[in-house]
This record gives sequence, structure tokens and C-alpha cells, in this order.
Amino acid sequence: MVVGAFPMAKLLYLGIRQVSKPLANRIKETARRSEFFKTYICLPPAQLYHWVEMRTKMRIMGFRGTVIKPLNEEAAAELGAELLGEATIFIVGGGCLVLEYWRHQAQQRHKEEEQRAAWDAMRDEVGHLALAVEALQAQMQAAPPQGALEELKAQVQEVRSQLGARDPSSTSKAVSTSKE
Repeated sequence: MVVGAFPMAKLLYLGIRQVSKPLANRIKETARRSEFFKTYICLPPAQLYHWVEMRTKMRIMGFRGTVIKPLNEEAAAELGAELLGEATIFIVGGGCLVLEYWRHQAQQRHKEEEQRAAWDAMRDEVGHLALAVEALQAQMQAAPPQGALEELKAQVQEVRSQLGARDPSSTSKAVSTSKE
């Protein structure tokens, strides 16, 4: 499943990037036209980015104490607009990833709750079956043992045979007493 999800993630990322590019371009155009946006939103990050980049390059080349000149306003506005556009694309992509993560977590929680409910149902069913087994065992223990039942049948048979043997004599006695 992970292998199948990876191309979908790439496709989703490319789709988001394509959708967020027009938004980033719109922000860039607004940044270039608006003086407030240019001065307070685009220039400070552009100058900071330029300073960090130049400082890093100078240290790599071995120049440690050099002073870095700030960018002119036009170049800084352009760089700031580009940074803002890329940040917009990054934020939209990151937001989609976070939303996908939350959705996945919600699915996992739902799946775990279903498994827990199924487990609880099985546990309850096992409990009911255990009670039924105990009740059947109690009935089996309360019932007379099989040998006693056979013994009772034998006694009943014996009593019947004795009664059957007495009946003809008693009936003949009853007949003889009625003739007198």
C-alpha cells in the first residue's frame, strides 16, 4: 500500500504546486504594485535573505570580516516577491500534508474504535457463553447420574412385574369372592 501511495503523493504535490502557482504570482504582482506591501512585507525578508546568503558565501571563501552591502530597493522588492511566492507554495503544500496527516489519523482512530468495539462484543459473547456453560454444568450435576437412572428403571420394572404377578391372583380372588 505504501508503494501505491507514493506516486499518488507525488501527483498530489505536483497538483498543489500547479494550483498554488497562480496564487503566488498574484501575490508577487500585488507586492510589486503596492508600496506598503513592498516596504513592509517584501523588503525585510529579502534583505535578510541576501545578508545570510552573502555572509555564508564569504565565510566559505574565507572572507570573515567583510561588510555586506544591502540590495537596492528594486532588486530587494523582486527578491522579496519571489520569496513570498515560494513561501506561499510551500505553505499551501505543507498545509495539504498536515490535512492529509490529520485525515489519516482520524481514519486510524476510527478503525481502532471499530476493532475495540468488535473486541468488546466478542468478549461479551464469550462471557455469555461461559455463563451458559456454567448453567449447563449445574444442570448436569443436579441431574441424577446415569447409573442411578438405570437402577430406578430396573426397580420400576421389578415393581411392575410384581404388580403384574399379583393382579391375576387378586383378580381371580375377586372373581371367586363375587361368586359366593
